[in-house]
Amino acid sequence: MPKRGRELLIESLGDVASGESRDADDIETRSPVDFDPDTVDIADGDVLDRLEPSVREWWVDEFGRYVGQNGGFFTPPQREAIPLVDEGENALVCAPTGSGKTLASFTAILNDLFRRSSERENGLENAVYCLYVSPLKSLANDIHRNLTVPLEGIEARMRQRGEAVEVRHAIRHGDTDSTARQRMLEETPHILNTTPETLAILLNAPKFREKLRSVAYVVVDEIHSLAESKRGTHLAVSLERLEDLVDASPTRIGCSATVEPLSTMAEFLVGREGSSEPWGSRTEPGDCDDGGGPRDCDDGGGPRDCEIVDTRFVRDFDLRLECPTDDLIHTPREAVQDGFYDRLDELVRSHRNTLVFTNTRSGAERVLENLRERFDGYDESNTGCHHGSLSKERRKAVEEGLKSGSLDVVTTSTSLELGIDMPHLDLVVQVGSPKSVASLLQRVGRAGHSLGQTVEGRVIALDRDELVECAVMLQKAESGFVDRVFVPENAHDVAAQHVYGMAINGVRREADVLRTLRRAYPYRNYGDDDWETLLRYLTADYEGLEERNVYAKVWRDENDPPSGEHHHGDFEVGEPLLGKRGRLARVIYLTNVGTIPDSFTCEVYTRGDDEWVGTLDEGYLDTLEKGDVFVLGGQRFAYRYRRGSKVYVDPTTQRATVPSWFSERLPLSYDLGREIADFQGDLLDRLDAGGRPAVREWLREFPIGENAVRAITRLFDEQRRFAGTESVATDERIVVEEELDRETYRRHFYVHSTYGRRFNDGLSRLVAARCADRSNANVQIAVADNGFSLSMPLNRKVDVAAVVRDLDPDSVRGELRDALSETDLLKRYFRIDATRALMILKRYKGYEKSAAEQQVSAEMLLSFAEDLEGFAVIEETYRELIEDKLNLGALERILSAVHGGAIDVVSVSVESPTPRAFGLATLLASDVVLAEDESAALRDFHERVLAEINGEGWTGPGEVDREGERSLGGE
Repeated sequence: MPKRGRELLIESLGDVASGESRDADDIETRSPVDFDPDTVDIADGDVLDRLEPSVREWWVDEFGRYVGQNGGFFTPPQREAIPLVDEGENALVCAPTGSGKTLASFTAILNDLFRRSSERENGLENAVYCLYVSPLKSLANDIHRNLTVPLEGIEARMRQRGEAVEVRHAIRHGDTDSTARQRMLEETPHILNTTPETLAILLNAPKFREKLRSVAYVVVDEIHSLAESKRGTHLAVSLERLEDLVDASPTRIGCSATVEPLSTMAEFLVGREGSSEPWGSRTEPGDCDDGGGPRDCDDGGGPRDCEIVDTRFVRDFDLRLECPTDDLIHTPREAVQDGFYDRLDELVRSHRNTLVFTNTRSGAERVLENLRERFDGYDESNTGCHHGSLSKERRKAVEEGLKSGSLDVVTTSTSLELGIDMPHLDLVVQVGSPKSVASLLQRVGRAGHSLGQTVEGRVIALDRDELVECAVMLQKAESGFVDRVFVPENAHDVAAQHVYGMAINGVRREADVLRTLRRAYPYRNYGDDDWETLLRYLTADYEGLEERNVYAKVWRDENDPPSGEHHHGDFEVGEPLLGKRGRLARVIYLTNVGTIPDSFTCEVYTRGDDEWVGTLDEGYLDTLEKGDVFVLGGQRFAYRYRRGSKVYVDPTTQRATVPSWFSERLPLSYDLGREIADFQGDLLDRLDAGGRPAVREWLREFPIGENAVRAITRLFDEQRRFAGTESVATDERIVVEEELDRETYRRHFYVHSTYGRRFNDGLSRLVAARCADRSNANVQIAVADNGFSLSMPLNRKVDVAAVVRDLDPDSVRGELRDALSETDLLKRYFRIDATRALMILKRYKGYEKSAAEQQVSAEMLLSFAEDLEGFAVIEETYRELIEDKLNLGALERILSAVHGGAIDVVSVSVESPTPRAFGLATLLASDVVLAEDESAALRDFHERVLAEINGEGWTGPGEVDREGERSLGGE
């Protein structure tokens, strides 16, 4: 150990042992260290040396017993991040859950605040020094509790030294009552935990925004979950507005467990230096201000500096894919369920605390219910369920049980993927595919919450398609692969909110407002045309707009001479300026700001007799096209149309085409989809070269069980024997499978592309539109993660592979726009974006408009808005759908590869769907634990398919090779 490190440790341990830092009884029970300081190799004594004596003593007392385990005083992320923050460097800290990210971010901040407090005669000012921003209120609450321990411990040590210091911290978000908010003005927290929405409000709160001028640090937690949505876009601009307000540029620290690409996330965190031109251009330095006096903030437009602390893989993972059987087709569904629940019970009983993730909220309820019904020992006292539809009180009770370790098992959908610490959790079980490596690592990372503990995660797949998906996912997770985060860019609706907010704070130079916007990473390429489109909307520069109660929010004009009517003395004559319109502007802004959309349920009625049949979540309607069949209340209905919050249907006997859980499921990530395509190509090569034994040998190198090995091998062997190698999609091939269904008089096409549901949703709309034109018939679409299906009358014929090959990547955006016109999806997202852009006000003069009422207002405005040239809200609605929801970038890349010959499009004709198309042909629930209504139809379909195979020479269970695999014939 370096001399200084040893001296510091012995000195601090001496303080502890002498009772200066703790009561003797506490020291005896705590046992701070159990090693000889002279025998442990410590390389980070220099980091400890940076800390103030009281902070250092607290640290050694609290964490000294882990020195031997950590190889030093600090965990890897702490070792790297603390010096960076201490030196005022922006830093992105990427590390797994339980590796000390919170203290990696806060230790240098706390150290600095205690140093400042002791150096000032009256302590810290009555102002905010550090902002902590998190995506979840529960996470802010948890961090608040976690900061209480070091704050109280360090303050106690400083009092013992005769230094009376205080560092206050508090939470402020939507649940904070008015009394607490008023108290914060009088006694301001030095560390403020908040959310992106509340930060935006504070920036426009006349009194409290003055408390933010002293902010020296900003910590953004779980940055990856914010960056991929408009909440992150909103936050990025808020941070630039904060930059304009503060006395000196704050140090920014971002925290994330699983994120890629790191460089993009770092730029998202810190933004760019000031420029009034899009990235790539430079202007002369100019003043920048958010209503509080000019300040030079233009340094040429480049990215700000940011150091990256990459310790994502410092923990050991024990991951494994399991399956209750090696034959998910022929094994009775009851046996599959029995095997699943027996294994889940075994896992729960062999661990202290288990967290079970499912892919739907109803699934989380069902799994817990079945555990309680099937086995003794599970009841409300030791089990729980947690998801967003439950009351805040119920969720909080479950969270407290996880923190205390009193709950043996908790089931959840996505609500516990982020958030609270669970120190007793030692196992995570994922039922079905979490759809991305990042989600998998985030979820299983909840287990083994301390560094040195192995992260134990079990994924249980109950469908052959998900077996393939999960096998690739676990193998890629072990290799260090993480899916990329894609940041929404140039969103007009979020820009509208912030430009309005800046104008409300005071008259501004137009160039300064644009400069602030462009410094935020999502707007770095916001062009002059984009700006003009935005301002034309904000100034209501459209005839007839105000007649529909959509009023101007800002004015823009050149500054008049001193003798003119509109002269502003702080600005030069002729300077283009912006200001707010309307006496209620601030109230409107503060009560409507934010990006999280309201949602509602739709009432479902039959068309003929207007009979009420039930309700549907509006998100489910995104998946429905005219003629789609779904099950509601045990009956089947064909979707026809929606009017506001009412849905009209016709009863039908046709098989359901859209499963009831569809809108809840996360889409497969595009990056993982590409890896699956690569995997399928590699597997086919081994199958061709060495048959099933070679494939099994290769798959046993993956972190998957033997049942999964056999099932995956059988799936692709059957596929190859039934339809040939060319029937499998790979990184070099998209497959179009055509089936003539004479029983239903339909022609079905199954397009195999593994690039995820967003990509396939976009591609299916392009292909279906062209097929409908060429066949002059209605084309039904059903979309999945590994492809999509098209269906048309049997007497219509279209070369779908040729349609795919003919798609021009340069015209995809325009064709998608045409395909989206007049759809319910467009209507819903127009309502969401119009509300974000404050075109439709959720709250006004004490009245709160429900989501259903917002939808009615939106549909009344939509046809008018679509006729307006370059209307910002319409443009943003199409941009969000095409770029963010339908993955335009991936479509353009893949179709360019098709045009360039790197990817072939192959046609295969079959009498019955191939095994790899079973899911596409049924689009039934892939998780049979949750798929009670659909499972019978799935079994019937499989039996029909296997009967077709039998007709080609497969006899019953077939021959059995040396390792027990069923055979379709000779190798």
